[in-house]
Amino acid sequence: MSNDVAALRASKFGQLTVRNIMEKAVQSGTTDSDAKMLASYMMDGFGSVPIIDGTSKLVGIVSEFDLLKALRKGKNLDEVMAGEIMTPNPVSVTQDTNVLTLIDVLQNNHLIRVPVVDSTGKLIGIVARRDLLRGYLQTTG
Repeated sequence: MSNDVAALRASKFGQLTVRNIMEKAVQSGTTDSDAKMLASYMMDGFGSVPIIDGTSKLVGIVSEFDLLKALRKGKNLDEVMAGEIMTPNPVSVTQDTNVLTLIDVLQNNHLIRVPVVDSTGKLIGIVARRDLLRGYLQTTG
C-alpha cells in the first residue's frame, strides 16, 4: 500500500462507512411496477430504481438506460413491467462498507449509485457518487 493510500485510510474521510453517507429514503419498485411509474421516479433525480420483492429484498434494478432501451424497441412504458427490463441481482453494498471500497465498487462497475442492503439482502438505502463527494467535503472542512 502506498503512503498516499495509507494516509487516506487514516483520514476522517477514509474512516467513513456507507452508513455515514447513504440516503435512507429510497424510491423502490416491485417486479410488477410499470416502467412509466419508474420513469416518473427518475424525474425526481433518481437515475435508477431498486426493485424489491414482498419482503423488501433487493431483486433487481431499473436504470434510465433500461427504460430507454424499452422505448427504442417501441414499447409503451405503461405496458412494460419492471421485471421484464430490470437487471437482476444488482451490485450492492452494506452499510458497513468502507468509503474507499465503495469508490472501487462504483468505479469498477461503472455505476453512479448502488443499493445498500442489510445482512439478509433487504434494501435499506442507496448511495451515490455525489454522497461520497459530500462526505469528503464534510470531513475535510
